Amino acid sequence: MAERSFKKEVQQLRIGAGEEFRGEGILAVTKALLQSGVGYVAGYQGAPISHLMDVLADAQDILEELDVHFEASASEATAAATLSASVMYPIRGAVTWKSTVGTNVASDALANLASGGVTGGALIIVGEDYGEGSSIMQERTHAFAMKSQIWLLDPRPNLESMVQAVEDGFQLSEASNTPVILQLRIRTCHVHGRFITKENKRPPFTLTQALESPKRDTSRIVLPPAAYEHEHEKIRERWPAAVNFIKEKKLNEVFDDGDVKDLGIIVQGGLYNGAIRALQLLGLADHFGNSRIPLYVMNVAYPVIDDEINEFCQDKKAVLLYEEGQPNYIEQSLNTILRHSGSNTIISGKDVLPISGEYTTAVMRDGLQKFLTNQRPELLPTLEETTPTAASNGGNGQADGNGHDQADMQVAEVTRPKPVVKEQPIHFQSFSKEISEVVPARPAGFCTGCPERPIFSALKLTQEKLGEHHISGDIGCHLFSVLPPFNLGATTMGYGLGAASSAAFNVKSSKRPISIMGDGGFWHNGLSSGVGNAVFNKYDGVIVIIDNYYSAATGGQDILSSRADNPNRSTNNPIIEAVKGVGVKWVRVLDRTYAVSKVRDTFEEALTTKEGGPKVIILQSECMLNKQRRIKPQFNQAVKDGKRVIKERFGVDGDVCTGDHACIRLSGCPSLTIKDSDDPLKEDPVAYIDNTCVGCGNCGEVSHAAVLCPSFYRADIVHNPNKWDLFKSRMRQRVIGFLQSRRSRQLEQISM
Repeated sequence: MAERSFKKEVQQLRIGAGEEFRGEGILAVTKALLQSGVGYVAGYQGAPISHLMDVLADAQDILEELDVHFEASASEATAAATLSASVMYPIRGAVTWKSTVGTNVASDALANLASGGVTGGALIIVGEDYGEGSSIMQERTHAFAMKSQIWLLDPRPNLESMVQAVEDGFQLSEASNTPVILQLRIRTCHVHGRFITKENKRPPFTLTQALESPKRDTSRIVLPPAAYEHEHEKIRERWPAAVNFIKEKKLNEVFDDGDVKDLGIIVQGGLYNGAIRALQLLGLADHFGNSRIPLYVMNVAYPVIDDEINEFCQDKKAVLLYEEGQPNYIEQSLNTILRHSGSNTIISGKDVLPISGEYTTAVMRDGLQKFLTNQRPELLPTLEETTPTAASNGGNGQADGNGHDQADMQVAEVTRPKPVVKEQPIHFQSFSKEISEVVPARPAGFCTGCPERPIFSALKLTQEKLGEHHISGDIGCHLFSVLPPFNLGATTMGYGLGAASSAAFNVKSSKRPISIMGDGGFWHNGLSSGVGNAVFNKYDGVIVIIDNYYSAATGGQDILSSRADNPNRSTNNPIIEAVKGVGVKWVRVLDRTYAVSKVRDTFEEALTTKEGGPKVIILQSECMLNKQRRIKPQFNQAVKDGKRVIKERFGVDGDVCTGDHACIRLSGCPSLTIKDSDDPLKEDPVAYIDNTCVGCGNCGEVSHAAVLCPSFYRADIVHNPNKWDLFKSRMRQRVIGFLQSRRSRQLEQISM
């Protein structure tokens, strides 16, 4: 069950040539793959590219009609290795994942692919996430492309450019026998627009044909002596072929219709929209994107085309480069190219722009302003240009010889001068400091009702009794446990490497190390590199596997151990069988993580048992976010059909709440907050549960585990009540009314 269904939208993939496609960037890329005659697609989900996998899964019937094989891979390395089908055979293949973390996982397969080269077009579609906040580290794909000499496309963020980049990517790959990376930034993935479609193409050479007519070329196998020749081949043949193709097809774009000829801007394609907006804010581009300053748009970020750079920079005294991240690979290349050609053009980049970090519109505007201040300050809006003219000052001009006001005469003119475009400031930035002092930054955290929250409450309580332990984390939702209120975890080394991260601590000690991974990480990498390694080396630590039924952090996709009945995938494969299969003897399975005391006792048992070898605890509860997506339609339909259904809600009795707030301190649930007690004798605020509560009961569990708290109550909201429900409700109202009236009378007597 994915976060979002594209069942309806994928029908657009069927439209033929000459029709208009409207929709999201991810869907447009899928259409482009089908128009390009792709033979197979594989990948691994991860923001911001997860939805591409979801689209492909929902379009399974369309892919089958075109003889296109689609596979949800076990990892990015698996997906990358899939491209080997394009090494020997003229089959176009595409793979996708989140970069750079996914690219790091896939690096071994990609390096081999780049060395041997490809026959069919090989396209690697990566979701670039530099600066956006959902990656665990800030790196760029650019470095990997340079390292392995894989060409890197970074198209302008509009549907026409993205679709063209897919088609160009396959052609470039085949022309140069080199895999091509298509980099899609988060805004590119989710941009909406339109383009004119082409007819879908069946792959001219299919996987079935390849199996029936096997081909073998030892010169493509990465093995000495062929491997030594591959490096020379990259430089002598593949690079020149790529450069010639890029130049002939004009993959990079030049926009030079402006009136400012002595300056220029070079921008990566993915940053184009931000660059245009920055120009607009300074009055140097109109609302249609026409810039007064010439632009060279690098839809191909690597390789840099020397001839195009020299031609663009000719007769320009200075050029501004927009390049996100450090090191400044492109800036260094441009300076080298220009100096070798004898050009004196100044390349301005990190001298006026931040060395690192995301280049937002505001950042790009400020950098452009500094650049123009140094080179052409007269292009910036002046005070005179941004103040009202005499014509708008109420007719206060001087009178002419006939007694008429000259300002009035100016207003009456039919032809008016072209208005000066004023700078449009970004207003909220000036208040950001003041706002931050009042409203603290909201850290990432668990969703309301998340079944992982009570696990870390239990672990926190365990450490209160047994002392602090070394805890290794993993990639996934459970990584939020490093933040308040839990403050657990010391390291994270990659997806599925939680157990491996504790491997060095396999030594004699009074305290056992604890490692944590999710079910997605377990199947991705953790079974072999974590659990298998622990068994092999007689690891005496505790391995916690959180089984929430999905690859939850990437959007709720099914995995091997998912409980869903997926017609296209094999699910319902228990994790316990896998860990026992590699030799684990001590295994505990808890099928309800919300039982905090039981989870705590299991932790204590694992940390204190005298039994050697790895101790594996499998904690199972369905991801609440995906559970709500699953049951809400069922619930609403049942209410609509007139069936009696009950929704549980929890609340806090403010009169009973002590103000201890253990429920908040040990859970951190977003639905829990505080409010004034409305009792003059209670200075401390009381706990409060808002309407986002899903009734998981964790707050009550942890509050009882810390300080006995009777303030929580459960309310059952009955939809379509029966006669018995209505009778009970009337009786309750009468009893409550009687008690309230009696209390009012008693208070009146006291006050008299």
